[in-house]
Amino acid sequence: QVQLVESGGGSVQAGGSLRLSCAAFTSNDRFNCMSWFRQAPGKEREGVAVIFTGSVITYYADSVKGRFTISQDNAKKTVYLQMNNLKPEDSAMYYCAASCRGGTWSTQSNYNYWGQGTQVTVSS
Repeated sequence: QVQLVESGGGSVQAGGSLRLSCAAFTSNDRFNCMSWFRQAPGKEREGVAVIFTGSVITYYADSVKGRFTISQDNAKKTVYLQMNNLKPEDSAMYYCAASCRGGTWSTQSNYNYWGQGTQVTVSS
């Protein structure tokens, strides 16, 4: 049984910051990778950032590079997404995903587990 629980979403003004958390509840060892995706109304879900937990290699979507940082706490089986200088276009439901099956990190079908999401709203 695996459960991913996101938290930390909310409403902020443009230029503000939020930190999202994704806690993994599982008896398994850490996942090989954990990612954040987002989906705005009427748009497809897109990959935001990934961390490969063993090597600590990270990748980001071009739209968030330099503003978002993904990090991990292996002891807590938790991944964070620090979001700075938020823009209205960052408004979306943010989802945590875990356990990559290989392939491109930003492809939804490459993940085994998903959280329920946390809403981020950025006002101008």
